[in-house]
Amino acid sequence: MAGWRRHLFYTKQCVRTTWKLRLGVLVVATLALAATSRIWTSAIARSLVCAQDVGPSDLVLVENFDPSYVLFERAAALQKAGLAPRTLVLVQVSQAPGVANPIFRGIAEIMARQARLETWEVLPIQEIEPISLNAAAQIRDHLARERVKSLIVVTRGFRSRRSALIYTNVLHDAGMEVRCDPVFGRATPERWTATWHGMQEITEEFLKLQYYRFYVLPFLAHRSSNGRA
Repeated sequence: MAGWRRHLFYTKQCVRTTWKLRLGVLVVATLALAATSRIWTSAIARSLVCAQDVGPSDLVLVENFDPSYVLFERAAALQKAGLAPRTLVLVQVSQAPGVANPIFRGIAEIMARQARLETWEVLPIQEIEPISLNAAAQIRDHLARERVKSLIVVTRGFRSRRSALIYTNVLHDAGMEVRCDPVFGRATPERWTATWHGMQEITEEFLKLQYYRFYVLPFLAHRSSNGRA
């Protein structure tokens, strides 16, 4: 009987974990994450930050999409150190083409005055999605007309890697050297988990970086290569 049954049936052994083992693994994993939180949270934050690179340049570019006084303060410090003779501040355009929004221009003037920023001017930017990429194209056209060959981008720390990637890709073909100077406020790579706002900012910037890195910039490179072909 057993001889012919083996051609039709077979016995399978299955080993399954108990709920105790699964609970134990979950507890150990949770404790390990908590114990090493300073390491991996800092690593996540630093993956969003560009390598600081400052040196003699034609101008300082203040990436003023979200007005922040620390950016103006840093730009003033770079000017005083003799690293750039002037500063260009991005300001949202008004309804009239080429004219800065008076409210945002006024905010920039107050911050520049408070930071004692000396030689500076505004560049009206039309915010069209994807905003960072289209802003970089407008900046490129403006700087090309002024024959600018090098610049230091002063930007928010957690936005800085995305900004460096975008400006390097867009301005490189125009023969411009891009340097990056990340600036931090209260939230730093070591302390961003202390507030809900810090966690929200990190999450948003992480997703935006991946969007630009894996979709927008490859699409731009593909379109450029097709154009050259």
